[in-house]
Amino acid sequence: MKTIETKKAPGAIGPYSQGYVSGDFVFSSGQIPVDPETGAIPEGISAQAEQSCKNVAAVIEAGGASLEKVIKTTCFLADMGDFAAFNAVYEKFFTSKPARSCVAVKELPKGALCEIEAIAEL
Repeated sequence: MKTIETKKAPGAIGPYSQGYVSGDFVFSSGQIPVDPETGAIPEGISAQAEQSCKNVAAVIEAGGASLEKVIKTTCFLADMGDFAAFNAVYEKFFTSKPARSCVAVKELPKGALCEIEAIAEL
């Protein structure tokens, strides 16, 4: 196994890593919409979905894969009412239409509106 570390995605805010490469797969930790340069979270679900997608892409790419090679995502929304707006952004990044689960949760770290984790093939 190889730990993934990249400055292009936010650092872990707890006892975990940004991701791992194991065998022929890259596993990203859940990525909330923190801008890795400023530490800020943008306003609104569309901007947050875009930043979360960028953060997942950075981790997957640092592991040697790409979004086109993502085979599974898990998406977490603080409000299922944001589902359509989230999807409108998500589909621009995950054009290969990987398998996906999307669930509503009570709340996410730092008050984020969404979080995305992914598994990609090398």
